[in-house]
Amino acid sequence: MSSLTNCISRLFLIFVFASVISIGTATAQPAGRLIIQRAPNFGWNLAYHLQIDGRSVANVAQGHRYDAWLPAGPHVLTVYKVPYATIGWPTSTTVNIQPGSTHVYSAMWDSDLVFLRPAGVELSPGQIWELRPPR
Repeated sequence: MSSLTNCISRLFLIFVFASVISIGTATAQPAGRLIIQRAPNFGWNLAYHLQIDGRSVANVAQGHRYDAWLPAGPHVLTVYKVPYATIGWPTSTTVNIQPGSTHVYSAMWDSDLVFLRPAGVELSPGQIWELRPPR
């Protein structure tokens, strides 16, 4: 009986160590920071709804911003205005999150269209128009 107990306890310890190592590698993946601020002229009675890779993550109202760490790699950011009372289309932007870096965007609002603009970059009216989905 003693040898059977030793064998079982050793197998159990091997399983526990393998689990700890796999959990440690999964959580040690590099990440980057994503910050999405609201533009000052966004509107006091409007918020924006944010989806990352198709999953809803936040409704951001006046005086708030979205700030989170994301795994490195490409992600699709989709935004639309809340409340969704009038015609407005969701817009999507792809961002390639780099490990250890911070990606800052501003949520802008123009003519029932909410879009994300990289911080420090001005978009021309034509570029804003190109963000609209085809009808």
